[in-house]
Amino acid sequence: MINILHIDMDAFYASIEQRDNKKLRGKPVAVGGSPNGRGVVCAASYEARKYGVKSAMSSKHAQYLCKDLIFVETNKNKYKRESNHIRNIFKKYSNNIEPLSLDEAYIEIKDKNLSEVLKIAKNIKKDIKIQLNLTCSVGISYNKFLAKLASDMNKPNGITIIRKEEAIKILSPMPIRKLWGVGKKTEKILNSLGIYTIYDIQNYDENVLVERLGKKGSELMMFSKGIDNRKIEGNSLPQSISEENTFSYDIDNIEYIHEKINEYSNDIYNRIIKRGYKYRTITIKLKYNDFSIETRSLTLENATDSLKVLKATSHFIFKNKFNINKKIRLLGVGVSNFIYPNDPVQIRFDLDDYF
Repeated sequence: MINILHIDMDAFYASIEQRDNKKLRGKPVAVGGSPNGRGVVCAASYEARKYGVKSAMSSKHAQYLCKDLIFVETNKNKYKRESNHIRNIFKKYSNNIEPLSLDEAYIEIKDKNLSEVLKIAKNIKKDIKIQLNLTCSVGISYNKFLAKLASDMNKPNGITIIRKEEAIKILSPMPIRKLWGVGKKTEKILNSLGIYTIYDIQNYDENVLVERLGKKGSELMMFSKGIDNRKIEGNSLPQSISEENTFSYDIDNIEYIHEKINEYSNDIYNRIIKRGYKYRTITIKLKYNDFSIETRSLTLENATDSLKVLKATSHFIFKNKFNINKKIRLLGVGVSNFIYPNDPVQIRFDLDDYF
C-alpha cells in the first residue's frame, strides 16, 4: 500500500515574517514589491488575501485592493534556511521526498494503513509547529494529483484525505481549472467545447479531447477520474538555477546593471558550489519599462563551476547580445545545462578558452 502526502506551508514567506516581527501579526502583509507600486508580490499573508491580494500580483494593484497593506522586503536566505529545516523533518518519516518549491513537497509513505499515515501527517504538522512555529496544510491520497488537490481544500492548517472510492464524487463538481495542467489557455479551449466542470470532462468524448489537445487530452481525462500514474521523483534535480529581481525604479545606468550581474552571479555561484554542480549555459533576462522581455544565452563547450567564467560570460552576453534602447525594469541571470556530481567529470579550463 502506497500513500502520498502533499505538504503545503501556509503563506510561507509572509508567515515567517509575521513570526519574526510581532508588529506584523494579524495585519495584511505582502512579501516583495514596494509601496511605490514597483515590482510584484511574492507572497501574501492570509489577512491580505481577504482583500484579494495574491502572489504574482503587481504592487500597485495589491495596494489598490488593500490600502493598509504592509510591504516587507524578501529574505531568500532566511526562507531557504527554514525550508531546509522543514525537509529535515520530512526525512524522519520517509526517504522518498519530492520537493516542489521552498514551501511544498510530496512525501511517499509505503506499507502503512491510512490511520498510520494520518498519524504521520499529524506528527509532521506538530514538529513544524514546535520547531519553527509555522503551520502547514496536508493532503493525503493515493496519487500526487489528488494529494495536492486535498492539501488546498482546508487551508490554513488543515488535513484532508481523498480516498479512492470517493475521488470521482469529490472531483465532479469542481471547476475544470482544478485539474492538474489546466491553465488559462487550456481552460479557454475546454470552455469552447462546453467543458466547465470536471464532471463535464468525465463524461466527454476522449477522442475529441485528443483531437484538440493531443496527448494532454487523454491525461486530463485520466486526472478527471482520479487516475495519476506519476511517481514520486525523490531524486529529481533542478534544470536551472537563477536569480532575478524587479528594480524599484527603471534603470538606464549600465554600470549599475553590471554591478547587479556580479551580485546575482555570486548568489548563483554559492548555490551551485553547495550542490557540486557544473553548468554549461548562461542566460541573461531583461524586462524593459514597456514590459517587453528579452532573453539571451550562451552555451560553453565544457561545463564549469567557475565564478570568473560566470561573471565574464554574463557581462559578455549583456554587452554584446542585447540592443538596449529602453530603460530596464527587471534583470535576471541564470545557469542551466548542468553536469551533476555523479556525472562524468568535465575538464577544467581557463577563461581564455572562450574570449
